[in-house]
Amino acid sequence: MTTMEETKKYVAADYKSDQAVRWCPGCGDHAVLAELHKAMAELGIPPHEIVVVSGIGCSSRLIYYMNTYGFHTIHGRGAAVATGIKVANPELTVWQVCGDGDGLAIGGNHFIHEVRRNVDVNMLLLNNKIYGLTKGQYSPTSDRGFVSKSSPYGTTEDPFIPAELAFGARGTFFARSLDVEQAVSQEVMVAAARHRGCSVVEILQNCVIFNNGIHSYVSDRANRPEHTIHLEHGKKMLFGANKDKGLVQDGFGLKAVTIGEDGYYIDDILTHDAHCESNFLHQQLAMMDGRTLPLAIGVIRDVEAPVYNEAIEQQVAEVRQRKGYSCLRDMLLAGDTWEVK
Repeated sequence: MTTMEETKKYVAADYKSDQAVRWCPGCGDHAVLAELHKAMAELGIPPHEIVVVSGIGCSSRLIYYMNTYGFHTIHGRGAAVATGIKVANPELTVWQVCGDGDGLAIGGNHFIHEVRRNVDVNMLLLNNKIYGLTKGQYSPTSDRGFVSKSSPYGTTEDPFIPAELAFGARGTFFARSLDVEQAVSQEVMVAAARHRGCSVVEILQNCVIFNNGIHSYVSDRANRPEHTIHLEHGKKMLFGANKDKGLVQDGFGLKAVTIGEDGYYIDDILTHDAHCESNFLHQQLAMMDGRTLPLAIGVIRDVEAPVYNEAIEQQVAEVRQRKGYSCLRDMLLAGDTWEVK
């Protein structure tokens, strides 16, 4: 028998809370929130079957604007709590929202292990290359030489690249979008939720107060066609205002070419295979920076692998059956016991 819950058609408003959104006007977080509401409506999962987890930072306020379960944790620990929730209640759809500081500084260790374990959590990593909530200190993704309140003479270190960390931890899903590419953001969020395992979605987001325009070289409307490439599984890797440019293999690397010039034709352009087991080409695509080669947006990698919480659930069931446990008390009394009088 079909229940009313199963037949209900959800819309974005069903996932919105009644709280006033408290982000700076023009902040990229507004667009991310709107696309998350739309993605959840497209997925059609009831709000009471969803939990959104965050750490600390501007992006971490997002949970207050969701009509779902939410858990506002402490700095950098969103991944640990999200993992615990998914293991304890596998039926829940778990989203994790973090910033580049929250997720990759104090939370960096949790990040790589969540990806390594392949926990079935959908991670939204909002990267504005700055600490916004604490008023403008440089973050783990800030570029070398970046001048900020905590680096007045410029940073003297190289940044983390989220894609590099995800691939280094053998990630099974990596996607990227820009806060101004709202259709792409919704597309990759839906794909992340449908992926079995840990999904990392990096969204390059603008902080209008402390780091305004940091992504403008790829995000400005005039720059986007030539400096970004929207990857779609099974389609040619084309970009440019007229889709007349594309990516070809050049030895062990990639090269951008113009179709019809220098002997290159449409058949020479690579076709994107997001499901290829080897991550060699996926990593090359993810590491393109929008300068020498266009920045890749869309789903870059989406492959299957054993899922941590599913393996835990199976192991618990096997041990319970083998040992004859029906409850925690059975397990505690199964070994040697003694009585203190």
